[in-house]
Amino acid sequence: MEGNQEIALNQMRKSVQKLGSSTEKYGDPTLLRFLIARSMDPEKAGKMFVQWQKWRASLVPNGFIAESEVVDELASRKIYLQGLSKNGYPVMIVKASKHFPAKDQLQFKKFVVHLLDKTIASSFKGREIGNEKLLGILDLQHITYKNIDARGLITGFQFLQSYYPERLAKCYILHMPRFFVSVWRMVSYFLEKATLEKIVIVTNEDENRNFIQEVGEEILPEEYGGRAKLVAIQDVVLPPLDG
Repeated sequence: MEGNQEIALNQMRKSVQKLGSSTEKYGDPTLLRFLIARSMDPEKAGKMFVQWQKWRASLVPNGFIAESEVVDELASRKIYLQGLSKNGYPVMIVKASKHFPAKDQLQFKKFVVHLLDKTIASSFKGREIGNEKLLGILDLQHITYKNIDARGLITGFQFLQSYYPERLAKCYILHMPRFFVSVWRMVSYFLEKATLEKIVIVTNEDENRNFIQEVGEEILPEEYGGRAKLVAIQDVVLPPLDG
């Protein structure tokens, strides 16, 4: 596979060049994520990579989204960043009962980028490698009809699919109420098979035990069966990257 990977990576680089762009600043682990997302097809991976570059240049021209750009979304303190799971994945928790559909869609999109970038960055050991993944927890406990935001969910998952390929290790959905099942069915329609396979809806004790075991009691908040406290994402201060 190593030889085949190298061939595919070289073909992808050429494909990106043909499309008028460059892979110069990016290492193999980053490019490989795009190849895996496109079934090791160098042309499709190259096209996806160039689309990602254009998207970042347009939505994230400074290379990051500052907290000052997403103040309204951060104010509800609905996103938590808990540290690394047993497998070394940063754990991000979304409390859906604190979320309401955004009036400002551009700010919401920037907010999604902010929280995904910060979550991934929290796993860096000094410097980004390019293959880091995250573990998401979507907690639907206590949601009402006012919290339902199919558009927001679709945006989040589509960003992961299109612009954060192979960044999602797994997503656990907890406490799904019966009235949300039809909403989830609609959201699922917009998700790729590879994404759906990483989503686990926890519905029984066995699944809950596996969930606690995979995340780890040390970083999982007490209300989910762990021993940690919830930490809002804006309260997490990341060290500056080396180099």
